[in-house]
Amino acid sequence: MAAPHSVPLAASSVDRVRTYVYAAAPGLVLSSIVALSAFSLRAAPGLGFLSPMILAILLGTAMRNTGAVSPSAQPGIRFALRRVLRAAIVLLGVQLTAAQVAAVGGTGIAIIAATLVAAFTFTVGMGRWLGVDRRLAELIAAGTSVCGASAIVAANTITRAPEEDAAYAVACVTVFGSLSMVLYPLLLPLLGFSGSAYGLWAGASIHEVAQVVAAAFQGGTDAGTLGTVAKLSRVMMLAPLVLAMGWFAARRAGRDGIVGGPIPVPWFVFGFIALVGANSVLTIDPAVKLWLGQITTFLLTVALAAMGLETDVRKLRARGVRPLLLSGAAWIFISVFSFLLIAFVP
Repeated sequence: MAAPHSVPLAASSVDRVRTYVYAAAPGLVLSSIVALSAFSLRAAPGLGFLSPMILAILLGTAMRNTGAVSPSAQPGIRFALRRVLRAAIVLLGVQLTAAQVAAVGGTGIAIIAATLVAAFTFTVGMGRWLGVDRRLAELIAAGTSVCGASAIVAANTITRAPEEDAAYAVACVTVFGSLSMVLYPLLLPLLGFSGSAYGLWAGASIHEVAQVVAAAFQGGTDAGTLGTVAKLSRVMMLAPLVLAMGWFAARRAGRDGIVGGPIPVPWFVFGFIALVGANSVLTIDPAVKLWLGQITTFLLTVALAAMGLETDVRKLRARGVRPLLLSGAAWIFISVFSFLLIAFVP
């Protein structure tokens, strides 16, 4: 015999879901429209070098600070910043395989890992010295050491910094990653690097995947291919980095005497790892993989649009120039450190 309250309880659950969907719809639709506008804007002359994610955060920020965002959009914007972002990070796993990591070679992977750890550690330490807020410094460190905007929004699930900090970090790594994209090909004739060494340098040190592709292929097909694979191998290291950040955050909370607070466990990272594993042992149709890649990029762009829609420029200005100086120092460090490793490690 069914419980007397089972039907009302089920109806109540359906009503709650319906209410949640209705509340989230305006902000989610707005974030999606901004994302689609970013893809369209990228086709404009002179803007092709910017990723749609960067354009989305710029458009979203412009709307937020001109009063074009209704309070009714806030639930959906928060949904995009959390749920949509996590889904996109999980889907990133479909683009990566263990074979790609193996193609870089043991020495290449060691160089990439050492560069990531050194750059993250340096940036956090330099941030402390410059007086930059720890959470913002960690976001800049993640964006510089791993994969730009994607790493920043993933790392912010642990740091829980204000959206203005995340937007500031994205802006910083975009500026310096773009500088690398322009400067690396100009430096190539002076380096004495082979195509593979140049590609590894680009993949190990430039911030965004698109920036790596643009810079690495200037050194030829071999350089471009290895640079792209090296960068994807570096993206794969996002999972252990975020897990390590969660562990250190829990230790720091315990050391500060904070009892009973939730330990930040980024469960979506395990989904990312699972898809990398599945993609390594299963054969996925290239057309399906391309389709999933496009969906992943769109979802990340929606999440970055939501970040822009949450960003108050007045609060961003209050951070001053120190975070920009920190990002510049981190950019120089990762470029020089990885260069020296590649040049002198046999």
